[in-house]
Amino acid sequence: MSMAISELEELARNCRIEIIKMVYRAQAGHPGGSLSEIDLMSALYANYLRVDPKNPDWHDRDRFILSKGHASPGMYAILAEMGFISHDDLESYRVLGGVCQGHVDMKWCPGVDFSAGSLGMGLSFGVGCAVAARLSNSKRSVFVMLGDGEIQEGSVWEAAMAAKHHELGNLKVILDRNRIQNDDFCVEQMRMFDIPAKWKSFGWDVKEINGHDMNEIVEGLDYLVSNNDNPTILIAHTVKGKGVSYMEDNPSFHGAAPNQEQFDIAMRELGEVIV
Repeated sequence: MSMAISELEELARNCRIEIIKMVYRAQAGHPGGSLSEIDLMSALYANYLRVDPKNPDWHDRDRFILSKGHASPGMYAILAEMGFISHDDLESYRVLGGVCQGHVDMKWCPGVDFSAGSLGMGLSFGVGCAVAARLSNSKRSVFVMLGDGEIQEGSVWEAAMAAKHHELGNLKVILDRNRIQNDDFCVEQMRMFDIPAKWKSFGWDVKEINGHDMNEIVEGLDYLVSNNDNPTILIAHTVKGKGVSYMEDNPSFHGAAPNQEQFDIAMRELGEVIV
């Protein structure tokens, strides 16, 4: 049964709490991009992905590829909420031998379909998965989440071109457009100009949404999953660090953990009572 808008918002809030807890415990990780992606991932996992937590390797499942794999706390939080892993597993984040490695790793964590490291690889992997689905006459769809700093990588555009060449209508991309990458705002690192026009020029269908408005997210995902005639991208305008005041739009929290005082502030802002 699909979750209502209010339920999706509560799911995302719970995931935000777990994201901050993970990064705080490890005193390392990437909170900013995890917080910007989590509204989108919550709605996608709860209402759209054809997956089975009791059978995470189900052959005909939809695939989700977190190409911006450093934002793994978001992935682990939603996997725990969906029942792929336990909430206790979240305590293994960035622990040697733990289920929740620093970057998402399909060898360690049930429900992860792509092992991430170097950026720019996920869409190429997604193209391969989409072609494989077609060759095996499967109805599964392939979803790829990209970061906007990541699309400065040339391999992304090679994959975009290949996706249109092969008319991969079963390939669906979500772009987490939070405008910040590792070192600074994207516009300071390398301007990307008109991003929707770029994707359209590669033959993709494009829709833009507010990536934190759950009504718009649901509307956008409806469009994404129903459009099977063409490779499609949902450009979600988001805020890095969304939900934690001092992290929002702050490049310093791309890859930094909060201290004790900052952790307490984040928990209060997210509505979590720390006893």
